[in-house]
This record gives sequence, C-alpha cells and structure tokens, in this order.
Amino acid sequence: MDVSQAALGLSLKALNRFAGLELVDRLGLREPAVRALRGASKQGFRTAGAAGRTFAAAQRLGRPARPATGPRTDQFDLTPTDEQQMMSEAVGEFGQERLLPAARAADEACSAPVELLEQTTELGVVSMSIPEELGGVVSERSAVTSVLIAEALARGDMGLALACLAPIGVSTALTLWGDEDQQARYLPEFAGESPPAAALALLEPRALFDPFRLETRARPAGGGYVLEGVKSLVPRAADAELLVIGAELEGSGPALFVVESKTAGISIEPEPAMGVRAAATGRVHLEGVELGGDALLGGADAEVYTDCVALARLGWCALAVGTARAVLDLVIPYVNEREAFGEPISHRQAVAFNVADIGIELEGMRLTTLRAASRADQGRSFAREAAIARQLCARKGMKIGSDGVGLLGGHGYVKEYPVERWYRDLRAASLMEGALLV
Repeated sequence: MDVSQAALGLSLKALNRFAGLELVDRLGLREPAVRALRGASKQGFRTAGAAGRTFAAAQRLGRPARPATGPRTDQFDLTPTDEQQMMSEAVGEFGQERLLPAARAADEACSAPVELLEQTTELGVVSMSIPEELGGVVSERSAVTSVLIAEALARGDMGLALACLAPIGVSTALTLWGDEDQQARYLPEFAGESPPAAALALLEPRALFDPFRLETRARPAGGGYVLEGVKSLVPRAADAELLVIGAELEGSGPALFVVESKTAGISIEPEPAMGVRAAATGRVHLEGVELGGDALLGGADAEVYTDCVALARLGWCALAVGTARAVLDLVIPYVNEREAFGEPISHRQAVAFNVADIGIELEGMRLTTLRAASRADQGRSFAREAAIARQLCARKGMKIGSDGVGLLGGHGYVKEYPVERWYRDLRAASLMEGALLV
C-alpha cells in the first residue's frame, strides 16, 4: 500500500467515526458528513485501478500446463465421488457457519469481510483451479467439482460466494487458455498464501446485452493492443489486481485479454446492484488502455471465447442452485411450524404443492447444470447443455425466490428473514455474464 492509499484509508476511518457521533445530528452536520464520506469513497474506488502487486514469472515453462480431460463414458451418472462429496461438505459447512451469519451485514455494506475472503483461501478453494506444476492441486479437469463448491458456498450466501470465488474465474481462464508465459507469470500468485483479487469482466452496461456483440473494443497498435470501453457489475472491482476482459478484437471477433489493474487508463467506480451486493460490484472504465501483445488470451480463438461464456453461465447456474437450496431449507421447517386456524400451514394443499414444486424444480436445475459440467470435463461439446441449464436456472431460480417470499407471507418481505435477499440474488442468474468460471 502506498502513501496515498494509506492516507485515504485514515481519512475514511476518521470520517466514519465522525459520522457516527451523536453531536453530528445536534449540530445539523449529518448530510455534509455523509456527502463527504460518499465522495471520499468514490474517489478511492476511482483510483483503485492504479494499485496492485507486480506480477513476474518465477520460472519458465516449456509448454502450457493443462489439466487432463476426464475419461469419456456413455453412462449418465452424476453421483459425486467420495472426494467431491467430502469437499462439498467441508465447503458447505464453511458456508453455513461463516457466510450465512455474515450475509445480512455484507449485503448492507456492499462488501465482503476481509477475514472471510482470507478463510476461503485457507480452505484451498482457489488452488483447486491451478495445475500441480504451478503450485495447485489440479491434475484432471473437473468443472463438476467447481459446480459443487459454488453450490455449497451459495447455500450460505450468493453474494459472499461470488466474492470468494471471483478470483477462480481468472485462474481457471489462465489454466484452460493461457500460454506458458501467462501461466508462469500469474498462476503461482493464485496458488500462494495471498492470491490476488481478480475477476472475469464480460458484462456491459446496456439493455439486452449479448456477450457475442461487445461494445468494448480492442485494436492492434504497435505490436500490442489498445482497449476502449466499459464493463459493468464486476465483482470486487475496486480491489481487483488482475482482470480478464472480453473485448471485440478488430478484424477478429470477441476475445479475452489479461489486464493488470494498475495499467494506465483503468478507472473503477462502485456499482451496487439489486442483488449479490456483498460481491462489491463495480464498473470498470477502459480509456486508451495500452497492452502488450502477450495480453491476448487463447489466441483470439472463437471457440475459447464461446467456451468461456458457457462455463461462466454454468458458474451462475451453480450459484442459483445453491441459493435455491437455501430457500427450500428455510421454507420446509417454516411451513411445518407456522400455524394458522389451529394447524400448520403445510396442511394446506396449496402450500404443500408449492413447496413440492420448489423441490422438483431445484432437482431439474441441479441435474442439468451437472450434466453440462460433466460433458465439459470429458472434452465433449456442452454448449447445448449449458444453454438448457442457463434457461432453467434463470427462470426457475427466480420463481423459487418469489415462491419463498410468498410462502413466508409478511415475513418474506422483511429483512429479518433472508428470503428477500435470496430473491434479489436469484434474479442475477438471468442477467449477469462472466465473473465466475467452472
């Protein structure tokens, strides 16, 4: 942290303490204090793009390190292995014991507690996307494992799960499509004790966004590239040290670029949304960002970008499945214990059928997501299966969120119960693009 950042931190801390004093209200200084705090925060976010570590290769690779694809099978069996089950249970326990109790405060603060992000690193979640040769634990590709982990974390809270898993979007992209120099420069940092904050940025701030029709542009210049455009709702944007950005490459089509946040021309502003507020989403402005020729990821291969979009959508499906499961876990005991007219409301057919529908739709969401991830692991085509999972999770996820609110009645509409937050979060599955790869 440089001197200017330290000074900014001290200033914000002082303003926060000042704004919390009762004397402020008595003197009529509440509004000026709040305006000053907001202005200081915004300025801090706008300059955050200049901060970050220096990435340098500690070793040279003769070739890219790629995880092997799994064995192909014609059998349709999505039962998790013992290792996957143990991993899912451990991460799920962390989600219930750590994320769930912190979710409401994180949603209101629009940021994830630092200690939770550090604890996620201690769990080894990030290293599960990195090849063994570069300090990780991956020998065989497993999108299914990533889906199970994302689902387990989102069962605690989707916004915090997204904040914890956002760096995996970048490390997975580098593992799957980075060349030997890109992998040697960046991946060892993700396998270390303090992995960089990072995010995949595809979404742009416009209606009816299509990830294959990008307005962010990349033009060749002097052996490298120049990026111009805006990316929207990027998780942990203000903290991000490394970004993988989707841009329309002149004369080629949509492509991915590895961009360090300290690169000149990058500025970031907060962009809190309706849901996943704990992920501290922000807007990334790219104004004449000059990159070297080595910033292009995957050689501008159209299949690479297509797979990136599909894998990102499966990531959102996994988050939606976990959050929908949290809704079901809450409404079942609620309708069994809540009484009306002398009996539990679950004795009413309309209520019982509604809960059953949630369970049925949830199973469909989960199975279609796992099927698509399984095909990706085997190296088979999975675009069709990913599209089916996306449609099902987007539509049924929103319905499950709405039904959860409805089943709790007035309790579903207040913040005392988490279903109103889950409803807001579940709408993200149909709107967000990028951020998380499996």
